[in-house]
Amino acid sequence: MKQLFTIFSLFISIFSFSQKLALDHSVYDQWESIRETIWQPQGQFICYTINPQEGDAVLIVKNISLKTEITIPRGAQPVFTQDGNYLIAKIKPTFNETRKARIDKKKPDEMPKDSLVILSLATGKINKIPSVKSFQVPEFGNGLIAYLKDPKSDINKEGAPLYFRDLNSGQERVFSNISQYLIHPKGEGVMMYQVRTKLKEAKIFLSSIADTNTITLNSHFYTATNFTWDEQGKQLAYLVERDSADKALQKNYTLAYYNHELDSAHFVLNRNHDQIPKQYTIGGDRKITFSKSGAVISLGIQPILPIKDTSLPEFDRVSVDIWHYADPTLQTVQLKNLDATLKSTEALLYRPADNGVTYLGKIKDRDLLKTMEGDGRYTYALIDSNYVIASQWQGFSQRDLYVIDNNTGKNKLIQKNIKVSQLSPSYDGQSLVYYVEDQKKYKSYNAVSGVTKNILTDIPSALYDEENDVPDDPNAYGIAKWMQDNKHFLVYDRYDIWLGDAEGKSPSVKLTNGRQNKISYRFVETDNDRQYLNGDAVILLRTFNEVDKSEGLVSLSLGTRKLFTMNQLPMHLTTIVAAKKSNDLLVMQEDEKQSPNLYHYSFDTLKQNPIALTQINPQQSNYNWMSSQLVKWKSYTGKTAEGVLYLPENFDPKKKYPMIVYFYERNNQSLHNYLPPAPTPSRLNIPFFASRGYVVFVPDIWYTNGYPGQGAYDYILSGARAMVQKGFVDSTKIGLQGQSWGGYQIAYLITKTNLFAAAWAGAPVVNMTSAYGGIRWGSGLNRQFQYEKTQSRIGASLWERPDLYIKNSPLFDLPKVTTPLVIMSNDADDAVPWYQGIEMFTAMRRLDKKVWLLVYNNEAHNLVERKNRKDIQIREQQFFDSFLKGAPMPTWLNSGVPAMMKGRTLGLN
Repeated sequence: MKQLFTIFSLFISIFSFSQKLALDHSVYDQWESIRETIWQPQGQFICYTINPQEGDAVLIVKNISLKTEITIPRGAQPVFTQDGNYLIAKIKPTFNETRKARIDKKKPDEMPKDSLVILSLATGKINKIPSVKSFQVPEFGNGLIAYLKDPKSDINKEGAPLYFRDLNSGQERVFSNISQYLIHPKGEGVMMYQVRTKLKEAKIFLSSIADTNTITLNSHFYTATNFTWDEQGKQLAYLVERDSADKALQKNYTLAYYNHELDSAHFVLNRNHDQIPKQYTIGGDRKITFSKSGAVISLGIQPILPIKDTSLPEFDRVSVDIWHYADPTLQTVQLKNLDATLKSTEALLYRPADNGVTYLGKIKDRDLLKTMEGDGRYTYALIDSNYVIASQWQGFSQRDLYVIDNNTGKNKLIQKNIKVSQLSPSYDGQSLVYYVEDQKKYKSYNAVSGVTKNILTDIPSALYDEENDVPDDPNAYGIAKWMQDNKHFLVYDRYDIWLGDAEGKSPSVKLTNGRQNKISYRFVETDNDRQYLNGDAVILLRTFNEVDKSEGLVSLSLGTRKLFTMNQLPMHLTTIVAAKKSNDLLVMQEDEKQSPNLYHYSFDTLKQNPIALTQINPQQSNYNWMSSQLVKWKSYTGKTAEGVLYLPENFDPKKKYPMIVYFYERNNQSLHNYLPPAPTPSRLNIPFFASRGYVVFVPDIWYTNGYPGQGAYDYILSGARAMVQKGFVDSTKIGLQGQSWGGYQIAYLITKTNLFAAAWAGAPVVNMTSAYGGIRWGSGLNRQFQYEKTQSRIGASLWERPDLYIKNSPLFDLPKVTTPLVIMSNDADDAVPWYQGIEMFTAMRRLDKKVWLLVYNNEAHNLVERKNRKDIQIREQQFFDSFLKGAPMPTWLNSGVPAMMKGRTLGLN
C-alpha cells in the first residue's frame, strides 16, 4: 500500500511539473524582440539589439565564424567603422533611471544622459564615455570618430566640447563651444560650427587629426545650418544667415561654398540672384544635397511671407478659420500640414564649376523625381494643383505629368489630367515608365524623342491587383528595378517577374513561373548602392505560396534565367540584411510557435538549412502556447473561403471551447506569423486568449461594392458556423472582437444574428450618413472618399445612393441587437469621429441594451500609451471571461464607475 501511495505521489508530482502555465498580464515584459540588425562590412561580425517590451535592451556583437559574442547592456544605434575594426554605439540610461526622472518631473536638460561605447573587435576591449550627445563616423574612412559631449556636462554652457579621435593611433583633439559638426566622408577632417561667446565671435572651421592647424571658413555671421559634404569630400556647402536685421520677416540665407582650393568658404548665392523669383528667399529647412558626381548642388527656395500683425495684444486678436468653397484643400488639411507647408520649398540647382543656376519652377520639391542621383539632365514632375478639390471624394487627385530640362529649367507637358502611379525613370532619366490606373496600362515616355507609347501589352496576365474589391481602379503590382542598359526593367504581375522593354521594341520575357503553383516572386534589394542591374547579375527573390502560405528565398541568374530555390519553409520571413563584402545574408524567420530569430544564409546555389543564430524568448516553453491551422469553408456566397484557426497547445478535440472571432479584411497570409503576448493598441491578444482556453478564429472577408455589411455577414457568420460544426466549439459561447473597420463589421453583425454571446467593437462607425461628412483628424481629410472609393465600399455619394448608406448603417437596426457590447471610442481618435461611438452607445442605452463605452482620454484611434494598452487587455479578458466562461463581473461591468470615482481607486474597477 505504501509503495502504491509513493508511485501515485510521484505521478502527481510529474504531472504537476509538466503542466504548463496559462499566460497572464504580468508576463508581457518578458517577451523580447530583435532590432537594429547590421553586418560588419567584412561580414565576420553581426550586431543586433534584443529589446524587451518595457525595460532595458541589450546589444549583442557576434563573431559568426568563431561563434563568440560580446554583450553591451542598453546598447543602441550601433555602427561598424568602414575598416571593420570597431563597433560604435550609444548606451542608453536605465529604464528605471529615466522613469524616476519623469516621476520627479525633471527638465529635459536634467534627464539622464546617453553614453558612448567603443568596442575593439580584435581585442574585445570596451571603452565607455559618459554624457555623449551624438557621434559620427566617416562613411568611407577608417577608425575615426567625432563625438559631441552633452553641453550640460561641460562648465561652458554656450556650447559643447567636440572630440575628434583616431581609434587606431589614439590621437585625439578637443574643441570647445561646438553646436554643429560634420565629419569628412573619408575621415580627413571634421567641420565645426563654434558658437558665439562673450569673448569670441562664432566661426565655422575645418580641422584634421594630422596637424594642429585649422582652416576658418567663415566668421562674422549670425547663424549657419545645413552643412553637407559631397560624396568624395572635396566640396562643402551650407547656409549662412549673415545678419539678424530681417529675421522677424523670414530667414535670409546665403549659400556658402568651399573646396580645398579655396582659403575660405565663399558666399555664392543669395535671394538677389536673377534666377530666384522676386519676393523669394533660400529656405533653411530643406536639406542641401550634392549630386553623385558633386557637379550640382540642389537647394530650396520659398516665398517670403508677410509679417504677422502684432499691433494688437494677443487677447484682443481674433482667431478664426475661414473655410472657402474654392479652397483646394479643407482648412483641416491646411492646418494639419501648416508647418510642412511653411517649410516646403521649390528646387534650385547651383553648379559650382561655372556658378550656373537653374530654377525648376513653381513645383514643390516633393513633386519632383530626379535622375542619375542628381546628375541627370531630366527631372520629372507631377502637379496636382488644378485637381485637388476632387480628392475630397475621390481620395486621389488627377495630375499633370511634366519633364523638366535641368539645364534650362524649361518644362514640357507629357500627359495632362491623368490618374498615375508607379513612376519610375531609368537611371539616365531618358526613359520614364508609369502606370495609368484608370486605363490599367503601363506607358513609357522618351525625353529625347518626346514619344509616349503603351508598353507591356504582350504580357497576358494582369499587371494590376486581380483581387481588387474596392470601388476604385486597381493598383499595379509595381516595378522592381531598372537594368543597366536604361531600356529594360523588371515588373511584377500577381505571381511572376517580367523583363520589360521601355522602348516597346523587344518582347517581354517572363523570368519566373509562379502562376502555375500560385507562388509569387518578389525582388529583394541586397545592395543599396546598386542603382540598376547588369545582365549577368544574380538577384535574390523572396517567394510566397498562396496555397500553403510558406515562404522562401530564391536566386535568379538574369544571364541564364535559371532559378535556384535556397529554401521554402512553413515560416514567415521578415528582415533580410546582406553583408556588403561577402555573400552572407541574415534572415529573420518566425512561425506561429517560434519567435523571430536571425538565421545565417549564404547567397549562393547551395540548398540552405541554416541554424538560428539567436534563440530569444525561451520562457515561452513554460506556458501553454497555441498552434495555428489554415481552415476552409463554403461562404454564403458560394465562394470557398479561408481563415486561420488558433488552438490552445493543450487542445482536446473532445472538449467544448469558447471561441472569439477576430477579423479585419483578409489575414490568411499571417498563418505562420509569430504573435507575441503583448498589450496591443486595439487588436485581439490572440496568444493570451488561446493560452487561457479559448479557440480564436480569424476569417477572410470578401466584399461586393455597395454591400460591405453583407460581405461581413456572408463570411464571418458562415465561418463561425463552420467552426462550430467541427465539434469542439460551444455555439453558445462565441464572442467577437474587432477594431475600426472590424468594429464597424461587429456593429453590423450583431444587428443580423443572435449567434454571438459577447462583442467588443473598437472605434466602430455605426451611422454612415453622419460619418460620411466627418473628418479624419490625423490627416485633416474628409471621409467622403472612404465611402465612394475605398474601404467602406459604397461606391457612390450619399445623395446618389442614400439607400445604401442607410442599409449598411447598423444604427437603424439596433433594436434587433441582443448581444452585450463593449465599445472603445477615444476622445482623440484621429481616424474615426469618436461621436460615432457615442451615437451607438446612446442609441443602445435608449433601447435598453447591454452596452459599455470606454473612452481613453487623449488617446488616438489605436491606443498609444502602454498603460492604456495594459488596461484594455485586462478589461477585455474580464468581459469575455464573464460572458463566455461565466466568471464574476468586475465592478465596471456590473455597476459602472461614476465620474466622481475616476482615478480615486488603485487598479481596475
